[in-house]
Amino acid sequence: MDNSQKSTWLTKESGEAQREWYVVDLADQTLGRVASRIASVLRGKHKPTFTPNVDMGDFVIVINADKVRLTGSKPDKKIYHRHSLFPGGLRTWKAKEILAVESERAVREAVWGMLPKGPLGRRIIKKLKIYRGAEHEHVAQQPRVLSTGGV
Repeated sequence: MDNSQKSTWLTKESGEAQREWYVVDLADQTLGRVASRIASVLRGKHKPTFTPNVDMGDFVIVINADKVRLTGSKPDKKIYHRHSLFPGGLRTWKAKEILAVESERAVREAVWGMLPKGPLGRRIIKKLKIYRGAEHEHVAQQPRVLSTGGV
């Protein structure tokens, strides 16, 4: 092998990552489609320096989470579960009930389902900030609008 060939470069630690802030407006967006785009940005897959085992992603601010929509019969048929770890502690809600009361949870669970499980995924999900309304407290970070390719 001659020395003119390039070797593959991998990022060794997340301290090398240049983090940016993005804002996503979920008004009239489909939950699953926008969640996959958010998960991709949180992982850093949009960057040429993406490394699967390193947290290379950016911060994502989600606004208008209460205006996200589900398609088809999902509002009536999709079920969310929570268990208290005590006997008889299983609680279930339909998606339309969760979206009406706790829409941040629906968005967080949709994105979490698309992230790696384990220590890396738990570290990545902390960079997701979700707000029900149009106001957020991260104006000082000067977030850019993230195109979701939605409606």
